[in-house]
Order: sequence, then structure tokens, then C-alpha cells
Amino acid sequence: MTATRGKFTYDIAQTPDDFVYSVSDGDNRLSAAILWAFGVANKGQTYIYEKGGEYFESEMSYYAAISGLDVTTGHEQKRPENLEDALGTLQDSPAAQKCFACHTTGATTVRGGFDPRNATPGVTCEACHGPGGAHVILMQQLQGAEAPAGDLQVLNPRSLSPIASVDFCGACHRTWADVYEMQVGVSGPVNARFQPYRLENSKCWGEGDARLTCVACHDPHQQLQHEAAAYDQKCLACHPVKKATPAAAAKPFAAAKLSAAGASRIAKACPVATTKCVGCHMLKVNVAVMHSDFTDHRIRIVRKGELYPN
Repeated sequence: MTATRGKFTYDIAQTPDDFVYSVSDGDNRLSAAILWAFGVANKGQTYIYEKGGEYFESEMSYYAAISGLDVTTGHEQKRPENLEDALGTLQDSPAAQKCFACHTTGATTVRGGFDPRNATPGVTCEACHGPGGAHVILMQQLQGAEAPAGDLQVLNPRSLSPIASVDFCGACHRTWADVYEMQVGVSGPVNARFQPYRLENSKCWGEGDARLTCVACHDPHQQLQHEAAAYDQKCLACHPVKKATPAAAAKPFAAAKLSAAGASRIAKACPVATTKCVGCHMLKVNVAVMHSDFTDHRIRIVRKGELYPN
């Protein structure tokens, strides 16, 4: 793959040993072996390389919509003057740990600290449930019997309160705190990528409602559902077709913790339709720098001509 930005030309090529990411200014050329590719590439994929024991994020990323390379999201304002800066951006230790924490499993451990050489590609069980050694031993000892008091010696995010649950997912998918910390470059449609942040901006979120957490609509153990109709039953749990009692509306989420407000609040029925709710109330927003659309998780009544609400 090749791309050009300003006076620099980029390419990624496969060699017998690895993949090499390079940049040239016409006179000189600088290259690095790609160690990691972050992103499953249904939207895009960014590359990590190492130099002098430090990790760098590639200046160019792959975007599925254009089947090619373009500037990495977040690097739009960067104007490199030399080959080193043009190749990528240094990730200091905190930034590198955040990258690996969300895109791999086990890069940081209590005993070993931060060491990406021990990381497992992708989000595996332990990324959400914590170290599983004690859990495995317990299951082997029980041999199918029920664990005492339901304790499986592993973290169960299902037990978290609504706010803690969304923050838990937001550790990678971005929360209010992340957006506040980043500040520059996260206003406008680009922040539609930060689903927990957008969800908690919804009027119906209130002080937290178990019917609106990430896992209330998305099963983390299954592939993401892309059909709008797949979420109708979740929407109708709060917006019943007919008048319903609070207990009836909360029933689908009885296993989760409901806040006091969430347990008693019944929303109005939609006067327009009872199917494909998210198609109208969670519009897809185009994030131009990523050449892709993202579902805006700020649930609302979208009015024609209104500006994108931050």
C-alpha cells in the first residue's frame, strides 16, 4: 500500500521476514518493521513499531472504506518536517500502556509491569474478567459442582452498577473523563466514536439506568449486531407499545442492578414506529477523518437541520 502526504511518500511492503513501513522525502528513506497492527480493520488499522526501546504510532493507517492508507486519526494537525516525525509519533509510557491495554491482553501485569512482549493479540477473556488462574483451579476442583456463594474467583462485570458498568466499557471506548482529558480534537462528529461518553449525554441516562448500559444492548461474548431491528426489544423495554407497569418494563434486565430512577421510570411510547428505533434515534454519523460512519449513542429525537450536539 502507498500514500502521499505533503512532501512525504509512504508505503507498506511485505518481506520474507515481516512487514516494513517506510517514508521517503524523495532524497532519503526511513523504514521500520511493523510489530503490531491495532484494529480489526473493519473500520481501520493503525501500526506500532519500536525504535530504541520505545514505541511509535504510525503516521499512516489503513482504512477499509478506501482500501488504502491515510493519515492516522488524531494526527490531522501534525505537520512533520523530517523523516523521523513523518514516520510516526512517539508514545510515552502512559500512552503506550493505554494502547496495549485496549488492543491486547496481558501487556501489563502486577508482577511483570508493562511488557508488550508478553501480550496476547486482541481482547480475550482476561481483558474483562481479570487473571483467570484461580478461576481455572477452582473449576477443576469443583468438577461441575456449583461454586460456594457463586464466587468463581474471577471478576464478573455484570455485578457492577450502571455507572460503573459504562465506565468499565469506557476504559477502552472512552468516557467523559477521557474526552475531558483530550479536549482538543474531540468536538463534533469525531466524538461519535466514544460510545460511553455519548450514551451518558443522553437525556434518558439520568443518574444511571441498567436498561441503558453497554451490555444491556450488546452481548460482549457475541459478534456485534448490525441490523437496527435487533435492538428493538431493548428500546421497547423502556418505550412500551402500550402502557406498562414499571416492574414489567424492567423485567428484561432483572439480573442487572437498577438505579432507583431507572426502576421506576417508564418512557413515552414512540408515536411514529415500533421497529428499527435506533435508525431514527441513534443516527449514524460520518467521521470524515476515519472514512467511516459510527452510530451516535446519544439517544435523542433528531430534528431536521439541527447541529451535531456535543
